[in-house]
Amino acid sequence: MNASLLPDMLEATRLTRAGRLTEAMVLLRQRLGGNAPATTAAGPVPQPGLPRLPAPQASPDATARPKARWAPSHPRPAWGLKPGTRPELPLPAGAQFLEASFSGAAGRCTYKLYIPSQMATPAPLVVMLHGCTQSPDDFAAGTRMNALAEEHGFLVAYPAQTPAANAQKCWNWFRPGDQSREQGEPALIAGITRQVMREQPVDPNRVYVAGLSAGGAAAAIMASAYPDLYAAAGVHSGLACGAARDLPSALSAMRQGAAGRMAQARGAVPTIVFHADRDTTVHPRNGDQVIAQSDLGGLSQEVQQGQVPGGHAYRRTIHRDSQGRAVLEQWLVHGGGHAWSGGSSAGSYTDPLGPDASAEMLRFFLEHPRAGSSAA
Repeated sequence: MNASLLPDMLEATRLTRAGRLTEAMVLLRQRLGGNAPATTAAGPVPQPGLPRLPAPQASPDATARPKARWAPSHPRPAWGLKPGTRPELPLPAGAQFLEASFSGAAGRCTYKLYIPSQMATPAPLVVMLHGCTQSPDDFAAGTRMNALAEEHGFLVAYPAQTPAANAQKCWNWFRPGDQSREQGEPALIAGITRQVMREQPVDPNRVYVAGLSAGGAAAAIMASAYPDLYAAAGVHSGLACGAARDLPSALSAMRQGAAGRMAQARGAVPTIVFHADRDTTVHPRNGDQVIAQSDLGGLSQEVQQGQVPGGHAYRRTIHRDSQGRAVLEQWLVHGGGHAWSGGSSAGSYTDPLGPDASAEMLRFFLEHPRAGSSAA
């Protein structure tokens, strides 16, 4: 960082911690020459360097959020887990949505775990990383991943970021200390993954990670740092691993895109990317750069155009290796914003008019088991 910017960065941090976000953003825009994303009356003010999600765009079934509905009580299960905050949608008979925590050298992190009423043995595991201001319950409701888990018999873990770690509950994807294996937040997320693998009948070759926005950037980091743990990754409206190293570079990457660290030959994890071309929070170019980060060369491309009935058009690009296997997949949603494509208005920051990102990610995941023995 330019030394002359340091006092202003410290002042912006102080203003942010005091809740004076507008003043912090004005200061940053003045000092960074317009690199900070502009705010509008249409959405909340972003926190400097932290990709806060904007207000959801209006859609036919997103004009009113349904009232919370409490799930029936369940007996306390085994494995030391306890029932957590009730999800907004009722649980199927025999299913459980539990709260637990993981503690390790990097600290402590809570999470929610969905266990379907009928589970495959061994079962796939999907680790879902929420976006800024969200919670595991909110993210589960919006993505409907638990409903897919119930249908297909897999487990879903939702690590929870805390306000103590980030005031807007964003994963700290832009900090070098949270971008590497067995350090910071990656160590916590991997620790949660391994704990669930130990305590549940998980198939170690079918463990996956996905996320939205800051959670999408964190998912890209996890795929880069732990190619031996995750068989595939899903990045929705996120950024490439290593796209930023501090607050100014994070703002720049969100505004105009930034390349990340290239994957190693043995470390490229199959990845599916969703991004909308009217995303004004995280530039759509970042989706291209997530794909580029995992492209080791020699891939052919197949482009398909589609349209959701009554919803958005999209472009799906499939990248195949020399043996015809689809190793990368990119969905560009035309007309969508910074929201989970095809999600439910029961959760925040969803676009019900887009193609179903949850179903497509799951389909891609199950097409890509990891060869080899247990990674735990």
